[in-house]
Amino acid sequence: MILLQKVARRADPVEDAAVIQEVRKKVGCHIDLRVDANRNWTYEQAIKFGFLVKDYNLQYIEEPVQHESDIIRYCEESGLPVALDETIDNCPENPLNMLVKYNHHQIVALVIKPTVIGGFEKAAMIAQWAHIQGKMAIISAAFESGLALSAYILFSCYLDLQNADTCKLMNNSPASSVAHGLGTYRWLEEDITTDPLGIGRNPSTGFIEASVADATHLLHKFQMNHNFIHRTFTGEKALGYHLDLDSNDFSFSVNVQEIGQRNNVRNSNDAGHIFCASFSNANHTLPLPMQGSTILFLHGFLGTNEEWVPIMHAISGSARCISVDLPGHGATKIKNCGDDKAALLSLLSIEIIADLLLKLIEHVTPDKVTLVGYSMGARIALYMALKFSDKIEGAVILSGSPGLEDAVARKIRRAKDDSKARSIVTHGLQLFLNTWYSGGLWKSLRSHPYFNHIVVRRSVHDDLQGLARVLSGLSPGRQPSLWEDLKHCKVPLMLVVGENDEKFKRVAQKMWHEIGHDRDDAVSKLHQMVVVPSCGHAVHLENPLPIIRLVRQFVTSLRSVKLQEKGNVRDLLIYNQLTNIPSPESPK
Repeated sequence: MILLQKVARRADPVEDAAVIQEVRKKVGCHIDLRVDANRNWTYEQAIKFGFLVKDYNLQYIEEPVQHESDIIRYCEESGLPVALDETIDNCPENPLNMLVKYNHHQIVALVIKPTVIGGFEKAAMIAQWAHIQGKMAIISAAFESGLALSAYILFSCYLDLQNADTCKLMNNSPASSVAHGLGTYRWLEEDITTDPLGIGRNPSTGFIEASVADATHLLHKFQMNHNFIHRTFTGEKALGYHLDLDSNDFSFSVNVQEIGQRNNVRNSNDAGHIFCASFSNANHTLPLPMQGSTILFLHGFLGTNEEWVPIMHAISGSARCISVDLPGHGATKIKNCGDDKAALLSLLSIEIIADLLLKLIEHVTPDKVTLVGYSMGARIALYMALKFSDKIEGAVILSGSPGLEDAVARKIRRAKDDSKARSIVTHGLQLFLNTWYSGGLWKSLRSHPYFNHIVVRRSVHDDLQGLARVLSGLSPGRQPSLWEDLKHCKVPLMLVVGENDEKFKRVAQKMWHEIGHDRDDAVSKLHQMVVVPSCGHAVHLENPLPIIRLVRQFVTSLRSVKLQEKGNVRDLLIYNQLTNIPSPESPK
């Protein structure tokens, strides 16, 4: 029998240790005891707890420390068995390279949430690795319906059978049975199935058990309980349209993709979005005194707005998501104003693109927006965040740079980009793509299983002259250096870079230093820097799941601050509970 106890909920780990000591005295030694800290402790707090419970025979302590880099050190210093949970939530498409560094004998279990890490296939891969290393693979549920939990039950059974086969192949002793974490079902007041799932206490053993036969029956004979369906949702298609906008001497027809809430559209009379949550012991309806967030996604050179659509779908439940084809790309058309041939042949500078995007923002919403930009799009997003803080609420900078400071380096880069631009026009896009993606910056992307598909999508651009003008005009050798502006940043920034992108990791580290993240002001406290594991420069294509979580987290933190500024303490506390944000002190 297993007993799971949450810890790190009290002011002092000594108090948590006292609870564990008392629980062990009450239940005796025949019950396995697991504790879960959910990364809430500093390293020092976790060590203090570990010292006080080291003789109380814990099966494991789950996620004892805040920082992943401290996990192995904690295993060695505390001597306690450890389980990973949140650590593997951010694992890449191929998680094995990341898992190797956690092959420590004191890491005894991996807690796997299939819906969080990206599905059953990846969950099975992680579980198989754990079994080969002699570790437990524990399937854990979030708040899942009976339908989803039925699949979890069968999947757990499958993994246990696979583990038994693995033990035979490796001539190991038979694996002991594993208690999986599927008990969240009891917290649901209602379910979508007409027949409730049979998870409950076995009167003979006293254990909480699930039946494979019952789960199989429910899946085969599933019937929807329409009495408890409050609303239905079908996969929303991205809305595509064109906006005709003028900027300086140019006229553009901008191709736009949009999905998600539209309650902050200009001239809309809609009230703020309503968040509803239903639990067994609570039923909160939270009217937020704000309109929903708008996120504008900006692609890199050779990209299109289409590459953001999967990420937009994942985020669109809580924000209005908009992506555009930047000038020269995709279906966006560049037209000159009047018959000015000089304007038609001139370069497209970052100032022109930023002005165009500001006009687009003014057209779609009266509110500030959050920018998410990648590479070239990240440079544009950073420029707009630093120059137009009255229009930008925050910016997520993926593999971005503030430009070049050194005059000689700028001159060399201008010449290189101008040469590449001429190559596009002279030799065609296909030859350019072959050369472009042979560079060292794309080494990680070239190993991606969909690399060829990604390159094919890059060949859809018809306006080669436009691409060439953008490559020259937005060259880091021409854009103004933003390093000095970073020191006076008034907008929250999230800097994101791939683990294998050495060049841009160095840039991000320098940016992190320049923005003064350690200053004691509201904006600085929201700055973040994140290194995404097992990917390179094209971080949003190589490992999109962490990007989805990071953007959600960033936008949620901006919302929480907005609520705090409005002084609505009740809505702030409820909102933070629903989104798992620590509640700040009430405004005085």
